[in-house]
Amino acid sequence: MKQVRPKKNLGQHFLVDLSIARRIADTVDACPQLPVLEVGPGMGVMTQYLLEKPRQLKVVEIDRESVSYLRAHFPQFAEGENAAAAPQIIEGDFLRMDLSQLFSGGQFVLTGNYPYDISSQIFFKMLDNKDLIPCCTGMIQHEVALRMASQPGNKQYGILSVLIQAFYDVEYLFTVEPSVFNPPPKVQSAVIRMTRNQVTDLGCDEQLFRRVVKTVFGQRRKMLRVSLRQLLPADAPIFVTHADFLTKRPEQLSIPEFIQLTNLVESEQS
Repeated sequence: MKQVRPKKNLGQHFLVDLSIARRIADTVDACPQLPVLEVGPGMGVMTQYLLEKPRQLKVVEIDRESVSYLRAHFPQFAEGENAAAAPQIIEGDFLRMDLSQLFSGGQFVLTGNYPYDISSQIFFKMLDNKDLIPCCTGMIQHEVALRMASQPGNKQYGILSVLIQAFYDVEYLFTVEPSVFNPPPKVQSAVIRMTRNQVTDLGCDEQLFRRVVKTVFGQRRKMLRVSLRQLLPADAPIFVTHADFLTKRPEQLSIPEFIQLTNLVESEQS
């Protein structure tokens, strides 16, 4: 069977360097014993190394041509189709999947060479299922990886930084050059690992927390007292009682300060 043709509409850039593929696959070892879900396996360059690990593997692929290729080249999937712990190919859209049904409601490691155009959506879905995903690894666009790992006071610090770091410890592992892909992307890539921290309760309304973070970073160059006018009336007492705090800009706030801000907003809304 011929190789799969990369499809631009799916954001496919197939990794062709086997040594890098193995390095990425090995990032899941930070969470041993748990089963693994690989998103977007393509022609299985990472899958082949994940299959070597003594744990259950499922892969989800939206491209029918890639699914056919995987079935033809990796008999492990076909051989164990009826066994509960056997490797499995799921044909479908990861973003539309009910992740609680994948491993009988159990936890798993999420990994993959993620399509650039939906990587942020993938991580927002991870956050929605954070109790199921104690570890997430994989390859994404270099710029997105920098944002995810960035600290306050840095120009890359933004929505992804705050929302993910509230619940995960983020590690930027290594950079990957465009030349190891077919076709080569126009930007560098990076491999990251996110490991669930000990936070079970933020200490504020989580949905409002997300809304506050997105609102103020939507006007990141403005002081909080300006951007918060989208959420609060102009005469809200917070603008007087916390005037100094609200002269800050969003990239200056730590996660505890965003939690404090969320509680202040909630107190004004109640």
